[in-house]
Amino acid sequence: MSIEMSARSLDEVLLARELGNWRTSSLSGPAYLGLADAIRLLIVDGRLPVGARYPSERALADALRVSRTTVTAAYAQLREDGYLNARRGARSTTALPPTALTASPAPLVRTGTLSLADAAPSAPAAATLEAFARAAQRVAPHLHDLGIELTGVAELRRAIAERYCARGLPTDPDEIMVTTGALHAINLVLATYARPGDRVLIEQPTYHGAISLIAASGARPVPVSMAEDGWELDAVQAAMRQLAPTLAYLIVDNHNPTGLSLPAAGRERLARIISETRTRTIIDETICDIWLDEPLPPPLASYLESRRDLVITVGSMSKSFWGGLRVGWIRAERSTLAAIAAVRPTIDLGTAIVEQLASADLLRQADTVLPARRDMLRARRELVSSLLQEQLPDWTASPCHGGMSMWMRLPAPMSSALSAAASRMGLVIPAGPRFGVDGTLERFIRVPFTQPEERLHQSVAVLAQAWRGVTGVGTPDAHALVV
Repeated sequence: MSIEMSARSLDEVLLARELGNWRTSSLSGPAYLGLADAIRLLIVDGRLPVGARYPSERALADALRVSRTTVTAAYAQLREDGYLNARRGARSTTALPPTALTASPAPLVRTGTLSLADAAPSAPAAATLEAFARAAQRVAPHLHDLGIELTGVAELRRAIAERYCARGLPTDPDEIMVTTGALHAINLVLATYARPGDRVLIEQPTYHGAISLIAASGARPVPVSMAEDGWELDAVQAAMRQLAPTLAYLIVDNHNPTGLSLPAAGRERLARIISETRTRTIIDETICDIWLDEPLPPPLASYLESRRDLVITVGSMSKSFWGGLRVGWIRAERSTLAAIAAVRPTIDLGTAIVEQLASADLLRQADTVLPARRDMLRARRELVSSLLQEQLPDWTASPCHGGMSMWMRLPAPMSSALSAAASRMGLVIPAGPRFGVDGTLERFIRVPFTQPEERLHQSVAVLAQAWRGVTGVGTPDAHALVV
């Protein structure tokens, strides 16, 4: 998709920081080529948004402490290569050349025997079966009513509110609205507050389902790139001030797809940025229970000292318990929920009652069920990490302290080609650009570790074989394909 970014400018100081030691990006040749190469890679990786205005030549030269001639020549090279659009009477903008643009991702067809498309594990079967059995026994009183609950059954709202209180965010049941999954919750917020053409700030990379929802609503996702070790809050602040987005959508807990979490100090600052810029922000906590190395800080909403109505927290049962349990929720101020409730009847009339009762039962068992889930995912993370190091040693993993997937940097921007090759070999895995906008992120791919061990062995072996096919690397050692 193409996003109009006419109001957005790249800050020369932040760009210089992103470029890092760009002089080492070209081992030989003039400095301007090294600078052009470094900027090009930032665009391809999604670190610079497509359509944003470049700094002036003089400003960037001063920030980098190089001659203006070097920057002028680098810009000329970028223009020749298709990564810079020159505009008469205005600053040039970032671009992707036609050969680098990726068409809107086609729907994933799960016809293969293996799949790394979904980052979700199977259910804790015994606990889930028992929860549904008890729910069936408790549904009788609800049968005398219509069964239409726009905010959710009281039992589940109490259970969700208690979980927030335990995590450090005081919450009353009437500050909870139950939804049919997290995507449904996000869609309700978009329907309430976003209009066609509105800007919605997102991280890049981010959850591809949210990108699709934003685009389907007619709003425009505005990406702010993440560093390899976390959030660029200076960039978030600059984007919120420059663009005044109608909404922001952020995942600060076990981020999908990177597995990173925003530390407490970062949450304090992000809360200040949201309050100062008055940016209504969706915080997606769908994966907050899946921390693997250490517990997370309290919810972001707990850090707001004022304007608490600006943060809308979304949660779900799908990652913590089971993807087939389509129950989610919105945690927000009462006035916010009232606005969403007024819109909801145009979309749906509530969430299934039996599933809500089963969810309440599972939440009461969370402290018993979730530790075993984390242990299972830790073991599978270590397995996938070792398999990737053995069979794809030139791939680089971002730090992964939680969540259900590893975000891998490829040695070359060939993620879409790799995804297509893997699909032909029976493995479904989405390409990196699915997690961003404008065809960037071609040097990345998400590798979930939620499948059973045997399937993970098979999937990584096929992935390695597909990579060798698209890169032309030699035949692997025989043991690498034993599954």
